[in-house]
Amino acid sequence: MQLECPSRFRWLEKQSVRESFAQDVALGLSQHPRRLPCRYFYDAQGSQLFEEICSLPEYYLTRAEHQILERYAAQIVGQAPAGLSMVELGSGSASKTRLLFSAYLQFHSRLCYVPIDISPSMLEESSQQLLADYAGLEILGVAAEYEPGLTALRRLPKGPKMILWLGSNVGNLHRTEASGFLTKVVSAMEETDFLLLGVDLRKDSQVLLRAYDDAQGVTARFNLNLLARINRELDANFQLDAFRHQVNYDEEAGRVEMYLSSQRVQKVQLRRLGLEIDWQAGERLHTENSYKYSPAELDRLVHSTGLRFLGRWSDDQGRFALTLLTRS
Repeated sequence: MQLECPSRFRWLEKQSVRESFAQDVALGLSQHPRRLPCRYFYDAQGSQLFEEICSLPEYYLTRAEHQILERYAAQIVGQAPAGLSMVELGSGSASKTRLLFSAYLQFHSRLCYVPIDISPSMLEESSQQLLADYAGLEILGVAAEYEPGLTALRRLPKGPKMILWLGSNVGNLHRTEASGFLTKVVSAMEETDFLLLGVDLRKDSQVLLRAYDDAQGVTARFNLNLLARINRELDANFQLDAFRHQVNYDEEAGRVEMYLSSQRVQKVQLRRLGLEIDWQAGERLHTENSYKYSPAELDRLVHSTGLRFLGRWSDDQGRFALTLLTRS
């Protein structure tokens, strides 16, 4: 896709994940228990399915975060000066981020947006629409995983940044990994920078299970699309109807776990990798964790990274939290 406004868009970084995808699939399917990184959900088809998930009645996360931003976007960006670069980790369609754009551009004529996303197609599609809708917006696209994306920020023009990590994507990392990654984010920040962090909060297990196993089966299709992607890109022969979407909630860990469970004894060939994988009936492939945080756990996470709170907001039902942070 060619963007219609090339003078206001350029690539800051554009990487291919094909080789790392092949390596991670080979490693993950050869392990016991078998597992794959959840970042590989987001090819073009997976990204579209995730947009469908965000509109489902069971998936409260997007609505809760949207409500917070509707109410407090002006208060959040009001602390940022002119000349801001707004950097988003895992930007997707940037649907919620629009509320921050609108609030900031009410008071400033220009805004530089730096979306970091693993899916170049989603990034290009969303950028095209954003440039059409916001005259004061300039976009520097980064098609990469998080850590290379942070490295690319060194090439940004000097000036204040607000790094956005929304959607509770922090929940995909183990708690110690989340602390370690946020420490890397801090190392990419200057004293004048901000971090806006979205975190899903602990709640009733049935609410969580419905959010990750919806009645329409969209999340199941999203999960199974990972196997379809392996078929497409690695010349594999997964039979999608031979696997079932499964969700578990570990109350003690505060963690939703997503799996694909083999429904029978079977063999799967991944011809590009030269692999043949034997599956037992009931054997599971782990595809995602989503950690939920209590207020005390969120405090510990922030303090472990040397960040400090500038503001904290929640939705009406206390399901989700947005925190504005800066370096201590």
